[in-house]
Amino acid sequence: MGTNSFLTLAGSLAASIFWGLQAHTADVDAAIVFAVDFSSSIDPDTADLQRKGHAAALTSPEIVAAIAGNHLGCISVAYFEWASPGRVRKVLPWTNICGLEDAEAAALMIRERGDTGFGRRGRGGTSVSSAIDVASLLLDQFPGRANKKIIDISANGENNDGRPVEPSRVKAIAKGYTINAIAIPAQDENPGRQLASYFADYVIGGPEAFVMTPTDPGDYATALRRKLATEISMNVDPQFPPEADVGFRRGNLSREWGDEQTGDIASSVPKSEFSNQ
Repeated sequence: MGTNSFLTLAGSLAASIFWGLQAHTADVDAAIVFAVDFSSSIDPDTADLQRKGHAAALTSPEIVAAIAGNHLGCISVAYFEWASPGRVRKVLPWTNICGLEDAEAAALMIRERGDTGFGRRGRGGTSVSSAIDVASLLLDQFPGRANKKIIDISANGENNDGRPVEPSRVKAIAKGYTINAIAIPAQDENPGRQLASYFADYVIGGPEAFVMTPTDPGDYATALRRKLATEISMNVDPQFPPEADVGFRRGNLSREWGDEQTGDIASSVPKSEFSNQ
C-alpha cells in the first residue's frame, strides 16, 4: 500500500471511529490521545493492565488534582486500540474531563469497552507508525483548543508492520505534537535490546517527550499514573514510591528533526478492518 493510500485509510478510520465527538468545543490544558496496543501479542493479562491501568489513572486523586491545578482545570482525552494498519478499534471518543465525575464516566467506558485480550488471533502485527498517524489525525480534528496536544502510546513491542515509524513520527512532531510512550517489556527481555531504549530512540518526540517502563507488571498502573501527571502539568518531578520499579527516560531528540530540543536520560530505569465491538 502506498503512502498516500495509507494516509487516506488512516484518515477515514480516524473520522469513522470518532464521528459524533462527545467533547464540546472548549479550551483545555491538554488534549491527549491514548493509543493502546491490542495486537496479537497482547494476552489477557496485558490487556487487563492497559485497560484497568488507564481507568485507574484517570480517576486517581493525583490526576484529578493535577487537572484541577492547571490554568483551565480541564483536559480532553480519547482512547483507541490499534494493531496492524487498518485494524483500529474505538473505545472512547473525545471527552472533556474537568473533575472527578467526568473522570469516572470516562474510566467506566474504558473498563467496559477496552480490549480483554481474548480473541486476539488474527489481529496482526504491531504498527506503531499507523498508531501515530491515526492519533495525529485525531489531534488534527480536536474540536477545540488545547495548550498541549499529546499522543500517548502503550505497547509491548517494536514496529513490525506497516510503514517505518520515522515519517509518521517526524510529521506529528512538525505539527507541534508530543509523542510519549509506556513500554511494556517481555519477562524475558534481552538486556541488550530493551524496548524502552527502542521507544526512546525511534518513537517518542516533541516538547518534553519521554518514555516510561515498568519492570514488573504490578508497576504498570504506577508508571501510567505518573506519566499522565507529568503530561498534564509538565512540572512534576518524576519521583516514584519506593515499592515501584519504574523507569523514566527522555529520548535523544537532537537528530535532524528541525528545532527539537535535546533530551537526556533522566534516570535508569494493509488490511482495512475496523471493529466497533
